[in-house]
Amino acid sequence: MSGSGATVQPVPGRPDDPQRVRLSYVEWVAERLSDRDWQIIEAMNRLRLMSGQQLERGYFAALAGHARTVVRGRVLRRLVRWQVLTVLPRRIGGAARGSAGAAFALGAAGTRLCAERPTTTSMPRVRYPGAPTERSVRHTLAVSELYISLVEQARMQRAHLIAFEAEPASWWPNGLGGFIKPDAYTLLALGHVREHWWIEVDLATESLPTIKRKLLAYLEFVERGQLGPNGIVPRILLSCSASTRCTTLRSVVSKLPSPASELFVALTDHQAAAHVLQSLRE
Repeated sequence: MSGSGATVQPVPGRPDDPQRVRLSYVEWVAERLSDRDWQIIEAMNRLRLMSGQQLERGYFAALAGHARTVVRGRVLRRLVRWQVLTVLPRRIGGAARGSAGAAFALGAAGTRLCAERPTTTSMPRVRYPGAPTERSVRHTLAVSELYISLVEQARMQRAHLIAFEAEPASWWPNGLGGFIKPDAYTLLALGHVREHWWIEVDLATESLPTIKRKLLAYLEFVERGQLGPNGIVPRILLSCSASTRCTTLRSVVSKLPSPASELFVALTDHQAAAHVLQSLRE
C-alpha cells in the first residue's frame, strides 16, 4: 500500500542507529512506500546525498508547475518523518527555500530498508556514511547533479541510462592489486549503441600534479592491456566546475602521451551530460 501520509500512526521507538531500528517498524514503512519512494531510496543509496531540487527534477518531473513543488515537499516531509530520509543540518543552494534547499541522505529506516531489500533487485550495497565535511558534501552533490542531468538528457533524447554507479561501486581493479577510482561510472544506450564512461568530477580543489597522476594512472591501465566493465575501456569525462578550469585540464591532457587525447574529454558541468548523450548519436 502506498500513501502520501500516515493515516496509521507509526510504531514507537525509532532510534537513529540503523542497526537498532525495529524490524516491525521497517516492515510498516515498507508496506506504505510507493514505487517512486523506492526509486528515491535506491538513488539515495547509490549517490549518498541529493538535494531537494535534484530529487524534484529526477522523480517529480511528470508533474507540472506549482504542483511539482507541492508534491515533492509533501513526499520528502513524509519520508523524513518516517526516517527513510534525513536532512543534513547545513543548507545548500543559496537562496532556495524549504526542502528544495536541503541536502538529503538515507535515514535510519531507509538504511535498514536497503539492507532488508531482496538481493534480486538492482539495489547496491548499503552505505553507512559518517558525518560529511563541507568539501565532501559539495563533491557528492556535484556527482548527484551529473546523474540527474544525465537522467534529464536521456529522457529528452529517448535514450536509456542503463547504469550509474558512484564511488566506491564505480571503482575497478587495476590489475596490480589496487583500483582505478573514478568518481562515477555510467552506461547509456540509444538503440544498439552503447557508451561507457568513467567520470571525474573536478571542483578545482586538487592540485594539477595530483590531477596529472590520476590521468597517468588511467593511461598506464590502458597501456597494460587492462579492460574495464563489459570488457572495454570507458572514455573518461573530466567534469569541471568552471570553463577556465576546463581549459587548464585540457592543457594537462595535451601534454600526456597517446592515447590521452582520445581517452579524456574535459567539459564544464553544464556541458557534460549533453555531450555524453550526443556521443551516442555520432
